[in-house]
This record gives sequence, structure tokens and C-alpha cells, in this order.
Amino acid sequence: MGKQFPSLDASHRDFVRRQRIFFAASAAPGARVNVSPRGTDAFAVIDERTVAYLDRTGSGNETAAHLKADGRLTIMFCAFDGPPNIMRLYGRGEALRRGSRAYAELLESAFGGVEPAGARQIVRLHVELVQTSCGYGTPLFDYRGERPSLDNWSRAKGEEGLEAYRREKNLVSIDGLPTGLIDEV
Repeated sequence: MGKQFPSLDASHRDFVRRQRIFFAASAAPGARVNVSPRGTDAFAVIDERTVAYLDRTGSGNETAAHLKADGRLTIMFCAFDGPPNIMRLYGRGEALRRGSRAYAELLESAFGGVEPAGARQIVRLHVELVQTSCGYGTPLFDYRGERPSLDNWSRAKGEEGLEAYRREKNLVSIDGLPTGLIDEV
């Protein structure tokens, strides 16, 4: 049932374009495994071996801490409508801090320079393996729309409020690993 590929092909890219949600999974030695749901509105396929997503300020920053400590990252897409399918992208990731040159360059080239409210970093995955599987056990769901909550919260906080929140909540993981979010850019 499962198939492996060295890189993303046209059918994989088409599958990604049709999805509304993906899950980012990361871990570091001695730390908890983290899985975070993300909307695909800020996801980009850069080339056949590179993808990225704009990461927004949240209650934690586990992915950045795990990438700094270990680098492993898996992104999973599930078809919740249409033909069943699951696709995992395995590889090495990095968090590009907002304000850094690499962030600005990728923001412009992959996201048209558009930064959503509350953006804090771009997570880039260098894909080492693409794996697809049947997805027969994945339930069917109907997409109803995006939640405005994070946009509203970010705008209400403002840039200074977001910076203070990141300093309070996003500098270390729940296991005490540094995220590198506020280091010198």
C-alpha cells in the first residue's frame, strides 16, 4: 500500500494544493514528541525537495526548539475529502527567524512578500523522503472555512504585544530547550 519517492512529483504537488490542513511533527532526544496542526494557506512547495510554511505566534514553539536541537521534521497531509490518501514528507528542517535575511528572501520568493498577522518564523523542510499510503482509515470531513481567531488575537496584541508574548512563551520548549527565536539576527 505505501510507496516511497525521493522527491515531490507533480501528483504530490497537486495533492498538497487540494489540502486545507497539514500536521508538523518534531522531536529531540529526551524531549516530548510534538505534533501541530497547520492550515495550508501559508504553505509553499519551493521545489521537488523543499517545502516551507509561515509559522505564526502561538502558545509554544516546540518545532523551533526541536529543529535547533535535532533537525528532524515530518510533515503529514491527509485527504479528508475526495480519494483517500496520506502523504508524509520526511527530512531536515530549520526555523528562519522573522527579521533575518533568509526569512525575508523566502517570504518574498515563496509567499509573494505577504506576511500574515503574528508571523514569527518560516519553517523550511529539506525533503529526504516522500511516502504515500492508502488513507483508507481517514474519516471524511467537510471544509467549512478558516478560523479568524488567530488573526484577531494577533491584531489585538499588536507588534509590541506579540514581541512581549514571544519573549514570555516562545523562548524555550516545554522541556526547556531553547528555540532560538529571539537570538541575534
